[in-house]
Amino acid sequence: MNRYDSNPFEEEEVNPFADGSKGKGQSNYGGGAFYTTNPGSVPSATSKLSPLPPEPYDRGATIDIPLNSSQDTKAKEKELQAKEAELRKREQELKRREDAIARAGIVIEEKNWPPFFPIIHHDIGKEIPIHLQKVQYIAFTTFLGLVLCLAWNIVAVTTAWIKGEGPTIWFLAIIYFISGVPGAYVLWYRPLYRAMRTDSALKFGWFFLVYLLHIAFCIFASVAPPIIFKGKSLTGILPAIDLLGDQALVGIFYFIGFGFFCLESLLSVWVIQQVYMYFRGSGKAVEMKREAARSTMMAAL
Repeated sequence: MNRYDSNPFEEEEVNPFADGSKGKGQSNYGGGAFYTTNPGSVPSATSKLSPLPPEPYDRGATIDIPLNSSQDTKAKEKELQAKEAELRKREQELKRREDAIARAGIVIEEKNWPPFFPIIHHDIGKEIPIHLQKVQYIAFTTFLGLVLCLAWNIVAVTTAWIKGEGPTIWFLAIIYFISGVPGAYVLWYRPLYRAMRTDSALKFGWFFLVYLLHIAFCIFASVAPPIIFKGKSLTGILPAIDLLGDQALVGIFYFIGFGFFCLESLLSVWVIQQVYMYFRGSGKAVEMKREAARSTMMAAL
């Protein structure tokens, strides 16, 4: 029995292109109806598929990011509340201390001068009344002038020591500087500054007492009588004349120091005159006498 004697409707599947031919709809057996393929079922090699349209993008869409658990959130809230309570407690404590300091009359002064290395508090433009600022500025100039005088005194005395005058006068010049500069600030310049700022009669009185000693020292230094080591520890007129004949350079240095001390003395006299005129004109002299009498009476009682 050949294969055609079986079920006539059961045809064998034959590849139409098994022999390499490229015929349309024909098989190797003559191209019957059972072997005709649908030309539309096989896409052409040159056909082009249209691309899919892009998906719409929603800019306002939100992205859900998972947060921490509720327990972590509550723990952080408690921690923040504890920190806030601690800061509030510190602020209240600081305010309480500031109020106590203000009631006690203590003024906290921030060091701001000199700007490159602040060591003192000094702000004439903000703390001194306008009508007293000129006098205060010149008083500050006399303080800086004293620093210059004592510094130049060290230079001149050092030159004299090198020329054979001995080391004792140099040590005395160093003592004048390291005691005179801070002493001038503490004893008369700061009392004047506070007296101008607070208008205190007692501070004015202290300033007059010490500033007179300052003027006396400047006049003494400008003369430099031969009392201590022939006066050569200070650059006055007498040692300058004495040294000019033998050592001209040292004598010139002493003459320059003499000029500095003379200028310092003149400015200091002008300052004390101006401060005294303000002191008398503002009625502080009467107030000072009244306070002195009151303190004397209290001491007697």
